[in-house]
Amino acid sequence: MPYKVNKVVIVGGGTSGWMAAATLAERYRQHNLRIELIESDQISAVGVGEATVPGLMRLHQNLGISEREFIKATNATFKLGIEFIDWHSIGQRFFHPFSAFGAPINGQPFYPCWLKSRDNGCAHELEAFSLSTAMARQGRFAQPNDEATNPLALYSYAYHFDATLYAQFLRKYAESRGVKRTEGKVTRVENHASTGAITGVQLQQGAFIEGDLFIDCTGFTGVLIKQNLGVDFDDWSHWLPCDRAVVVQTQNTSAPLPYTQSIAREAGWQWRIPLEQRKGNGLVYSSAYLSDDEAAGSLLKYVDGKLLTEPRQLRFKAGMRSVFWQYNCVALGLSGGFIEPLESTSISLIQTGLEKLMQSMPELEVTESAVAQANRLNRAEYERIRDFIILHYKASGRRDTAFWRDVSAMDVPDTLTEKMCAFADDGRILLGEQESFTEQSWIALFHGLGLRPQSLPVSMQQLDSQKLTRMIDGMAHSIALGAQCAPSHHEFLQTLD
Repeated sequence: MPYKVNKVVIVGGGTSGWMAAATLAERYRQHNLRIELIESDQISAVGVGEATVPGLMRLHQNLGISEREFIKATNATFKLGIEFIDWHSIGQRFFHPFSAFGAPINGQPFYPCWLKSRDNGCAHELEAFSLSTAMARQGRFAQPNDEATNPLALYSYAYHFDATLYAQFLRKYAESRGVKRTEGKVTRVENHASTGAITGVQLQQGAFIEGDLFIDCTGFTGVLIKQNLGVDFDDWSHWLPCDRAVVVQTQNTSAPLPYTQSIAREAGWQWRIPLEQRKGNGLVYSSAYLSDDEAAGSLLKYVDGKLLTEPRQLRFKAGMRSVFWQYNCVALGLSGGFIEPLESTSISLIQTGLEKLMQSMPELEVTESAVAQANRLNRAEYERIRDFIILHYKASGRRDTAFWRDVSAMDVPDTLTEKMCAFADDGRILLGEQESFTEQSWIALFHGLGLRPQSLPVSMQQLDSQKLTRMIDGMAHSIALGAQCAPSHHEFLQTLD
């Protein structure tokens, strides 16, 4: 199986295709790697992946892309986290920030310290100890100080942006670094008679394009990984039953917020993603509980601002390919798997899939063991994200509709059960291999959904209650003052013009 990669053929454009082209062009620019991307103007990209997680900054740093240039090119805004509304119960809301809560006290983790302080009469809510949350609640944004030594001042951020403009932005970057774009639609895939590897693809216009490594960025269609190679799909819809979305864009009616909003609805959830010039809206739902017409009507009832597009329906199934790398074909984006965008992981999974690919062939030499390792790590990452998303439904306190009653009663993967039991016991957070979400993210979700440990670690007994209360109060005061120093999100965006 070992083979040398001299030419990469990317089938499909959009965010995944052009992200792959740009990343590989930069990573292997000293290796004379030829990269050709095939896309058809007849096929439109899904184009609704408008929110991200902080890891995208790492991609831009590796590509040498300036943040200011990216913001202006993609109509982007900043994202400090996600506000969840009506998930625990109707009328209740919580925030999942890209930051830690508080700082350790006398070597003890902050969360159990805060729980102990609550038992002693502390009035501060957990969110008071997150600078990201404090700024978000006030509509403020500032970039973190890279030289800060106070752990209370440490946080990260992500972006909201126009996915179509982002693909165009990356295309310009990739083509300037030698990537060849070929217009066309693949009509036939040719495989090696004995190995099964892909040798080339036939285009509708007649051209036959050969390569050593093929990257499938054809979305749910999976032209290479699914239709040609027949790689199995692990269906997770029994855990994640939402299988439809209706999306629409609206005009902004106010300054864009520095965070995403996720609002639980009767058979799923609604997103609001604020861009600088418009707002992205969508309703993710289960067709077993809500019809397409009902879903469209529900979304339009809840959006504000003039419609800029007509409602558009999308269909999908939660799950992943049994492997994302088969023979000489790598599936990226929707061709490799789909986990609903509840925590904005779709673009991140493209990025980390590329990182696994590049780590497996630093000198463009592919071995069987490297492919097996990449597939194992990719599965682990998908499954850890899957569990995090399932928790949103399983732990919800909602029982007002059949949908919420059913998802709260469902059996969940053993890996998630172990995490839930550990937290319920004494607040421990169990992290496995390839976790995309940190201990702090799990705490934000567990706590926001109303789960509390039955006991505290024995080590909490050594903390002096009065001293603990003073330190806790001091942290809350410092974070409140720090948040007030930040400009409004709108004002910060204006400084980038």
